[in-house]
Amino acid sequence: MTVGAPNAAPKTNRAEPVEAFLHTAPRLLTLVSETTGEFGEVAVELAEHNGVVHADLSVGANVASSGPLQANENLSCPGVKLHGAGFIVTPDEVAAFKLQGSQTIIRDYRNGRDLTGEPRGVKVIDAFGWTAAELRARFPAVYQWLLERVKPEREQNNRATYRDNWWLFGETRRELRLALVNLPRYIATVVTSKHRLFQFLEAEILADDALICIASSDAFDLGVLSSTVHTAWALAQGGTLEDRPRYNKSRCFETFPFPAEDTGLSPTLRKQIAALAEHIDTHRKRQQAAHPGLTLTGMYNVLEALKAERELTAKEKTIHTQGLVSVLKELHDELDTAVLQSYGLAANPGKDALLTHLVALNAQRAQEEKTGLIRWLRPEFQNPAVAKALQNSEHIAPVFSAQQADLALNVPAAGASRPGAQAWPGSLPEQMRAVAQLLASATTALTLGQIEAHFKGKGPWKKGLPRILQTLEALGRARREVDGWRA
Repeated sequence: MTVGAPNAAPKTNRAEPVEAFLHTAPRLLTLVSETTGEFGEVAVELAEHNGVVHADLSVGANVASSGPLQANENLSCPGVKLHGAGFIVTPDEVAAFKLQGSQTIIRDYRNGRDLTGEPRGVKVIDAFGWTAAELRARFPAVYQWLLERVKPEREQNNRATYRDNWWLFGETRRELRLALVNLPRYIATVVTSKHRLFQFLEAEILADDALICIASSDAFDLGVLSSTVHTAWALAQGGTLEDRPRYNKSRCFETFPFPAEDTGLSPTLRKQIAALAEHIDTHRKRQQAAHPGLTLTGMYNVLEALKAERELTAKEKTIHTQGLVSVLKELHDELDTAVLQSYGLAANPGKDALLTHLVALNAQRAQEEKTGLIRWLRPEFQNPAVAKALQNSEHIAPVFSAQQADLALNVPAAGASRPGAQAWPGSLPEQMRAVAQLLASATTALTLGQIEAHFKGKGPWKKGLPRILQTLEALGRARREVDGWRA
């Protein structure tokens, strides 16, 4: 219940109590407990906080005032949304398809329970980039599987795009695929979870929309996100589902100010945070692999018990032994100390002081960005200026949002005359068009050597060709097969 004072005192003969109420300092009362007495009466215990009550009904640091930062943009995205359980297949069902070689149309699949609970070990049919006719001709068994198990469900969907493109996921997340081009791994967290945990997933793994994916392979980013600093921010910014915190990428990640040189982050400290994050991620995965049934939720329940100095139950003692949870706690303690140092904060600053510091840093970062100083997390992907510089060097940069308009490639129909050895184009969009045109005009898959043979040029331009092919694949303009690449 929210109670607010009127702007003006109502007409009443009891003016003094009203005036007294109007001049009372704002108070935030939070329910602590309710106890029913012997005769049905209810004793209510409230915690009182005095001060300015913000728009999100909080007292203290005004986290609701924090806005998104350009430094974090275009990196976070939910995973794919299937809109059809028939896309999910078991390893035995995949074997029945009798696919030749390593086909990217079948991918490992993870949802929230796979990460925090016991993994299901399932895969998913990802036909992104294929037309229905191409899918039927190339993978008839897969096509029939989807035809019988997905199409009937999709035909009942009210959205035309879902009905018409029934062989594709409802939300294919093209922007996420583009952000993950050329990354060996990425960071993932479960949207709704008791514990706010982050971990690395291999790039080949496809996440569903119960996960928020962060397109970074940097262990330093994983370390900062895994610290109590970011956990406090996420709890303050995110919502809840029942009693479980929810991670909102727009509020929790895009507004979060990462530490930098101006806050006390040194190269040595950066390396230390990255090393601790790698150690934590490796430790958890190693212990889970050694003890099937050991879950992250179970490990962190025990870790919280250790922090509270509560005696462990018999079940928790087993989890403690299997997960080496005291080692995990020590690693997290060291990580928290290092991250706090990178923000110029002492150990255990307190929740209000920590959030106040982050709110001020968010405002400082926003002001810096207005003057042109943007502390990109992945400048080689996010920053168009760096992209242009890399494009003119011996490396080929990934495609950035500013260039995406150039990716509406005008590709000739299959069967067009095959170009001869042509000069390697100078700009990235032209290079993308040339490679896409070559693949579209070829009647068979082309190997990397065959693609190189169609072009000529000075300098190490061939080094950038694999990245261009990977980017075209992410955009649905190319497909990798056992014998090469095709449109």
